[in-house]
Formats: sequence, C-alpha cells, structure tokens
Amino acid sequence: MDSVTLDNGRGMVVRVLAYGGILQSVEVPDRDGRLANVVLGFADPDSYVRDNSPYFGALIGRYANRIAGGRFSLDGRDYRLPVNNPPNSLHGGTEGFDKRLWAATEVAGEGGAGLELAYTSPDGEMGYPGTLEVRARYLLGPGNELRIEYRATTDAPTHVNLTNHSYVNLAGEAAGTIEDHLLQLHAGHYTPTDATNIPTGETAPVAGTPFDFTSPHPIGERIDTDDQQLEFGLGYDHNYVLDPPPAGQPLRPAARVTDPASGRALEVLTTEPGIQVYSGNQLDGTLVGTGGAAYGRRAGLALETQHFPDTPNQPGFPSTVLRPGQVYRSVTVYRFSAAG
Repeated sequence: MDSVTLDNGRGMVVRVLAYGGILQSVEVPDRDGRLANVVLGFADPDSYVRDNSPYFGALIGRYANRIAGGRFSLDGRDYRLPVNNPPNSLHGGTEGFDKRLWAATEVAGEGGAGLELAYTSPDGEMGYPGTLEVRARYLLGPGNELRIEYRATTDAPTHVNLTNHSYVNLAGEAAGTIEDHLLQLHAGHYTPTDATNIPTGETAPVAGTPFDFTSPHPIGERIDTDDQQLEFGLGYDHNYVLDPPPAGQPLRPAARVTDPASGRALEVLTTEPGIQVYSGNQLDGTLVGTGGAAYGRRAGLALETQHFPDTPNQPGFPSTVLRPGQVYRSVTVYRFSAAG
C-alpha cells in the first residue's frame, strides 16, 4: 500500500496513505520540542482494511455524515443508498471514498511539501448519480499547518460533502482519553438530532446547554450530563453551525483544542458552514493503534468540517447539490502550535 511522507523541516511530519487518502500519522512537537504522533491510526497499513477501521484519518465521500433512511430525491428522481448505520447511510455507504485507492502525485506547496490525491467515482457508485471527478490536496506548510483542498466536478446533478475523519489526541495517540483537552468552538448554534442521529431540521442555540463551547471547556466536563442529546450521541456527536467568517476572509475559525499537559494546540479553519464534533464515544478498546496501545472510549476527538448532515432531505440547510459546469471547492486548515 503506497504511502508518502511530508516533512516541513520544522518539526512536523505527516504520513499519508493512497488507500482512503488516510492521514496515518501527524507528528508535531510539544512545548519542549518532543515529537509525538497526535492522530489515531494503525502502524500496519493493511489494518485499515482488515480491522474495520472507524474511518481513522480517511477522506470521506461522496457524502460525509448521515443521510436519513439511505435515500433522497433530486430533480424528481429517487435514489437509494447503502444503509450501513441503520437506519441511515453513513459517510458515503459501505464502500465510500475511505475504502478506495486514490492516485497519488507529489506536488509543491507554498513553502512546503504537498500531495495530490485523485479519484473518479463512477455514476451509480454507492447509489449516487453522476460521475464525480475528485481531487484532494494535502499541503504541509512551514508554520506547522496542514491545509486540505478539495475539488470536484460532475457530469450529472449529485450531492457532494467531503471531509477528513482524523481523530486527534494532542497528548499523543497512545496517551488515553481526550476528556481533559480544552475545546473552543466558533459556533453559537448546533443542529439537534433524533435518536438515530439525524438532524431534526432545527438550529438551536448552545447557550445554557452542555453544547456551549463558545469559551474553552474541558471536553469531559459535561459530556455525561443527563441530557437527551448527549444520550442520543453517547456523548458529543453533533454538527455545529459555524459563525460567519470575518469580513473579507475566505476561512472562518471553527475550533481550537489545547492539551494543558503537553502545551500542544490545534486550530481549525475552514470554508465549510459546519463542523461535526465526535468525541470517540464508540471506541471500545478492541483496536490497537500506532503506538501499541488499545484505543478505549474517547481516545480521540474528530473535528469534521462539512456541510450539515442529511442536507439532501433538509431543504432549510445550505445546499450540497453539485451540477454539471459547477466546481465544488472546499478548504480546511489544521494549524498546530505549542505553548511555552
């Protein structure tokens, strides 16, 4: 299985697999300059196929997150998708982009190393209409930031919603839970769900709820609160409605996570309107990661920049329709630092 190593020469090293476009490891320094891999994954690339990986580090498509009932209508036609998260379709179906072999080409980034991944999704793949030509670029810059650029075109109307599904633990991927990490989100609203994790269509204020991260809070501080939404998600597994970007800025601040012990911090910026916050609630200790440690519950935090879940069935959400002649573009930046 092909892999590529990107090194910015300033202490950050990223390893990417052509299979699934997977970020296998992301090494960044702590406040004392000590490197650690801060994303969950497997040492053996074949484990991503063999061990039923929960999307560790993968590119997700054709549609990230859930679609209710595995069905939608577009331009008067009905489409059926694989139901792999009953009763819904999740992350593109049983064989989404995370399980495809991408063509990899090394490219030059601005002041750093880069990799372009290409995949052609044929008409009808996983039930989605249209042949979709997809490109994803990983660009590693000198400021310890990883930029992901997505581009897609189609020959027939379809829905597109792409993301990366890395799980982060800033203490190191083998360091236990992320419950002590401090999380701040630039989002005053979120989209509540039903018991199957499908949005109700409402956008609700976070103020006065356990979902309020408008100022930094430990992830574990309120995660087990007696709250119906937290019961539905077994913790945090919800889409947040991001605040508008600053005037004249293409990227909007989405999230900041810090680990007080190591000093490492991660800022997430994106062009997307939402971010799914998933606190690794269903990791159960059966998967052994890169560092040889079993990943227990809440061993990592996924911050998936995206359009909202179930948008094909939610006319009040920002559209994910892509038509011939249009170009889907999306950018997300993961900026790492360490406090002294």
